[in-house]
Amino acid sequence: MAAAAAVSEAWPELDLAERERRRELLLTGPGLEERVRAAGGRLPPRLFTLPLLHYLEVSGCGSLREPGPGLAQGLPQLHSLVLRRNALGPGLSPELGPLPALRVLDLSGNVLEALPPGQGLGPAEPPGVPQLQSLNLSGNRLRELPADLARCAPRLQTLNLTGNRLDAFPAALFLPGALPLLSELAAADNCLRELSPDIAHLASLKTLDLSNNQLSEIPAELADCPKLKDINFRGNRLRDRRLEKMVSGCQTRAVLEYLRAGGRGRGRGRAEGPGQEESRRKRRERKKRESGEGADALVGEASRLLLRILHVSESSAPLTIRASPEVRDVRPFFVGAVVRGMDLRPGNALKRFLSCQTKLHEDLCEKRTVATIATHDLGAVRGPLLYAARPPQDFKIIPLGRREVKAKDLVRQLQLEAEEHRKQKKRQNVSGLHRYLHLLDGKEHYPCLVDADGDVISFPPITNSEKTKIKKTTSDLFLEVTSAASLQICKDIMDALILKMAEINKYTLENREESSLSDPESDAICGHGSDPKATPGAIAAGSTPLVVEQVRVVDEEGHLKVVYPSKTDLDFAAAHVTVLR
Repeated sequence: MAAAAAVSEAWPELDLAERERRRELLLTGPGLEERVRAAGGRLPPRLFTLPLLHYLEVSGCGSLREPGPGLAQGLPQLHSLVLRRNALGPGLSPELGPLPALRVLDLSGNVLEALPPGQGLGPAEPPGVPQLQSLNLSGNRLRELPADLARCAPRLQTLNLTGNRLDAFPAALFLPGALPLLSELAAADNCLRELSPDIAHLASLKTLDLSNNQLSEIPAELADCPKLKDINFRGNRLRDRRLEKMVSGCQTRAVLEYLRAGGRGRGRGRAEGPGQEESRRKRRERKKRESGEGADALVGEASRLLLRILHVSESSAPLTIRASPEVRDVRPFFVGAVVRGMDLRPGNALKRFLSCQTKLHEDLCEKRTVATIATHDLGAVRGPLLYAARPPQDFKIIPLGRREVKAKDLVRQLQLEAEEHRKQKKRQNVSGLHRYLHLLDGKEHYPCLVDADGDVISFPPITNSEKTKIKKTTSDLFLEVTSAASLQICKDIMDALILKMAEINKYTLENREESSLSDPESDAICGHGSDPKATPGAIAAGSTPLVVEQVRVVDEEGHLKVVYPSKTDLDFAAAHVTVLR
């Protein structure tokens, strides 16, 4: 009895999670290290008696050397497991899996050296993590990857290996069909000496970062990756000096064309290059004709969703976000975009848009545990913007529907409201913003987005500001997606949001009253006059595309971190979507 009481006193978070039947739990803060050390460098066994958990984060604990036995058996519904900046290593004993529902696994910033069978992610047969989409192993000491990684995590989409000691990839990683969904592979700052030509078997690869390694050659087969749009080989001493200069200063397309042509000194490649380009152009035209995108398919065009990309160089006042270094340890990933041409005036258009955002938060964002969306009236946004992390007592915000308040006081208010709500309703569940308070537990700094006036317009994952609130009259929007898990997750969610916006806009236009459709003055006010850059089919069909403007995120020195949408973004396979680049 005394021992049980002592454990309960040491881990009040577990009592609270069990009592409120919580699905998310975050363990962090200065007192965590001492408690884990007392538990033998492991997580407390009682943690693994909370089978409802979907999200578990234990971060910044220098005494956590291994998760401990019972995790796989006790947390079968776990979707996201974040164990970053601890002292896990040199292996994982016992292995983590099987975790059949796990989608996001973050083991970054530990001291892992190897993940051999029995001390890794889980078994290969059957797969230990069959639903895993995002794996972050950056900032460890790994010298090799498990040969059976692809069999253990066959649905992997994002793999981050940055900042380890790898000198090679396992051959099994690039076998045909091994990782059919892998779209992002990052292995910068390692010791890689060779890249296998079999990398061409990664049919879904869009982004490849192998900067600052020891590569001397880039295989020509890399150009055969059908979806590859973004590569980074800077910081490698390549034998082909021209290629070395190209990877430092040229766009991805030029580098891939050079590789496809055979490289310098191979006349055959240069002679065939124009012919290959012409062949590709003809194939593209043939596909357009077959899919009804040509000038003879105007009727089909009317049913399509149209998106036009406006590049930074084309915008008269491009929006830029500067990310401060402090966000790295709080919520490091940020993607922004500007969308112009929404019509939220008629009927329930605004309500549909807000409902769509809520549904994305529930589903793709996994109740904001994986990522958070914020939408703003662009007319009220004063750039450039600063994405920062500050102590909660050091910044204020005017939350939606509330008065200006310090972030610390807002969180306290929401906590008190949640407790009152539970008492009144006599139940454990809470609604609204109160559901996300646990995501800030133990955080010494909170993320925030600050405009040029010094006003905080966003406080993820809780709320954005009344200053930039979306209204029925809003037609131009600034969108943001933030995450602590992955940049690719931010991009995927932004893709989904913009696609939903295009669907809502098309539905609104098609269902406007006949009088509105016949009133040119009304069209002009709502911003739906003809677009000179729309396709002939779009104009004939009486619809104009949503315009998506690129937004750049840079570091303190102004170096580019991410631009959205890039060539690899908004790459929809759906036949009813046309993206004009």
